[in-house]
Amino acid sequence: MATTERKMMENAIKQEVIPILREQGFKGSFPHLRTVNETNIDLITFQFNKWGGSFVIELATCPKEGTTMYFGEKIPPTKVTAHHINERFRLGAKFLEDDGIWFSYEDALTDEDYAKVAQSALKLLKTSDAAWIKSLFQ
Repeated sequence: MATTERKMMENAIKQEVIPILREQGFKGSFPHLRTVNETNIDLITFQFNKWGGSFVIELATCPKEGTTMYFGEKIPPTKVTAHHINERFRLGAKFLEDDGIWFSYEDALTDEDYAKVAQSALKLLKTSDAAWIKSLFQ
């Protein structure tokens, strides 16, 4: 069960970040979003620390047809998430194996504090460039 703090952080992300991603064509249900491009699907997943207080944003791509898991299950384009893809890039990472930035909301007390954390994540999402996620893997 999510804590009050996590729910407040999720609400801030839904208010500050998700509308911008929707404007850029991302679909899906929080925390998993996807957009289909000419050659691939870009995937974004918001992953919360199981101990609370922070989250990371995972980025991945897959073919337009979706993906096939190592055990043979086919994941269609409308259901695929970043967690279905082995090769994921964390937002703020310098290279693929880097841990990326864990956005901390441990010190957040007000709605404005949570909004600031969400906005700090939004600043790193290069939403104006449709090919930015794919370019991370080249």
